[in-house]
Amino acid sequence: MGLDVVVAMFKRPFQGREFVQQFWFLASVSILPAMLVAIPFGAVITLQLGSLTAQIGAESFNGAASVLAVIQQASPIVTTLVVAGAGGSAMCADLGARTIREEIDAMEVLGVSPIQRLVVPRVLAAMVTAVLLNGMVSVVGVVGGYFFNVIVQDGTPGAYLASFSALAQLPDLWIGEIKAVIFGFLAGLVACYRGLHPRGGPKGVGDAVNQSVVVTFLLLFFVNLVISVIYLQLVPAKGA
Repeated sequence: MGLDVVVAMFKRPFQGREFVQQFWFLASVSILPAMLVAIPFGAVITLQLGSLTAQIGAESFNGAASVLAVIQQASPIVTTLVVAGAGGSAMCADLGARTIREEIDAMEVLGVSPIQRLVVPRVLAAMVTAVLLNGMVSVVGVVGGYFFNVIVQDGTPGAYLASFSALAQLPDLWIGEIKAVIFGFLAGLVACYRGLHPRGGPKGVGDAVNQSVVVTFLLLFFVNLVISVIYLQLVPAKGA
C-alpha cells in the first residue's frame, strides 16, 4: 500500500480540496498538544543534561547537548506521537466507518481508486503537518530548555548560546525535518491502512484505531533508530 500511495501521489487529478481539509484538521488538533508536550520534553532534557554536565565539569556544553537532543531526537518523535495520536486515530476511525458502511466498495465499483481519492490526501496532509509542527516543537523545546537552564539551574545565557553555535550544524536541522517527513508518512499510512481493513464490524473500527496508534509508535522508534545510526555514520560531528 505504501508503494501504491507513492505512485498515486504523482497521478492526476490531485484531490486538493480533500488535502486542504485534512491538513487543516490535523493542524488544528495537533498544534496545542504538541506545544504543551514540547515544553516538558525540552525541560527534562535540559535539566537532566545540566545535572550530568555539572558533575563532570562541562556546564559550558549544556546548551549544545540540550539543543541537539531536542532538534535531532525529541522534536520529530514528539511531533509524530501527537500527529498519530490526535490526527491519525481520527483518520483511521473515519475510513473504518466508511469501510463498514461499504462506501469503499461502492467507490471501487464505480471505478474510483480509494487510494488516490482518500488515502493520498491524508498521507500528504500528515507529512506536511509533521514537517511544520516539527519546526514549531523545535523552537518551543529549545526556548523551554533555555528558560529552565538559565532560571532553574542558574546557567549562563551566553555559554548556553555559544556552545550551541559552536557544536551545532545545519545537517542537524535537516535530519530532524527528514525524520518528520518519514514519520508523518508512516503515521498517515498506518492509520489509513488500518482504517481500510477493520475486522468485526463496528467493534473492529475501535480495535483498528488502537492498533494504528500502537503500530505507528513501534515503527516510529525503530525507524528513528535506523535513521539516527545512518546519520551519525555519514555526517561527522562539527569539529571532529
